[in-house]
Amino acid sequence: MSMQTVTVRNVQAFCYRYPLAAPVVTSFGKMPNRPAVFVRVEDEDGNVGWGEAWCNFPSTAAEHRARLVNEVLASAACGLTLNEPADLFEELTRTTSVLALQSGEVGPFAQSIAGIDLAIWDLFARRNKMPLWQMMGAARSTIRVYASGINPTGSREMAEAALAGGHRGLKLKVGFAPEADRANLSALRQLVGAGMLAADANQGWSIEQALDIAPRLREFGLTWLEEPIRADRPWEEWTTLHARAGVPLAAGENIASSAGFAQALTGDVLSVVQPDIAKWGGLSVCTGIARDIIKSGKTFCPHYLGGGIGLLASAHLLAGVGGEGLLEVDANDNPLRDRFCGPVGEVRDGMVTLGDEPGLGIEPDLASIEQYRTA
Repeated sequence: MSMQTVTVRNVQAFCYRYPLAAPVVTSFGKMPNRPAVFVRVEDEDGNVGWGEAWCNFPSTAAEHRARLVNEVLASAACGLTLNEPADLFEELTRTTSVLALQSGEVGPFAQSIAGIDLAIWDLFARRNKMPLWQMMGAARSTIRVYASGINPTGSREMAEAALAGGHRGLKLKVGFAPEADRANLSALRQLVGAGMLAADANQGWSIEQALDIAPRLREFGLTWLEEPIRADRPWEEWTTLHARAGVPLAAGENIASSAGFAQALTGDVLSVVQPDIAKWGGLSVCTGIARDIIKSGKTFCPHYLGGGIGLLASAHLLAGVGGEGLLEVDANDNPLRDRFCGPVGEVRDGMVTLGDEPGLGIEPDLASIEQYRTA
């Protein structure tokens, strides 16, 4: 990568909500609509990059993250001269760390900074006239993907549609009535055959519940059981669950520190580790973490459930670092994802192939989603 400096001229966030006919359901709450906060960064030479900030929860999150970018972080970023993309992440994190602590908003700040970070990586790759996956390490341009976000109701229909759309792996939302969860897993295992089947409890169980339920899921041959207990539970609970569950465990979307990931990589408690680049760390931190995950012998599977820009950036990261992991692709209806995820929308035989265009390889047409824009 050339070491030409980049001076930030403009940072702007755009906020959208797409209304859903059927809400997305998790063990801790429902999403009545699909939000997205897209971030545009421009340099003094007129180069542009695009990113996205995680904003799914609570229901007011998207507008708040957009305001954090536009009213707090943009002024801190504009005028900064960068030698490499990570310079912006480090400077914004450093200068707002006390403010984030004072306001009790460490998460929202981290998500907003992550959105800006993804955009500056895209911008650097475009300036260097190379696809982002190549700039990240160029392991390969083809990655494996799986269909995620399969709801507890209508799960068979959702799964059938995902398989018809080219997917070969499925992940079901669990953490509801145990018998209903089992019936859904049974139906999905039948549909996917010997293919990948995972379950996501979204931190829904106590350790006692998890120790009771998890061993009884062995018969479904799960590739992993995701966040059966809360991400902040003592590590001994995770260790106990690993020893007694008999199914591979996954976590990472709610780990928000380098120390947290360092712990997650110790021993063999987790089989799959899932940082979310739009939620914490951006590409500046998560690229190194992804490489550490692979080096530790665990599987790096990027977590992602949002709009298309962050999904596409996650695909570029997985392609860049390699490994045996799969990219999470939400199976729920969402034009804010479909119109901006480029080749990730073209799933063939459980695979996606990224192009050779510079950066993320797309030019987002925001005019096409103007009807979903919120104040």
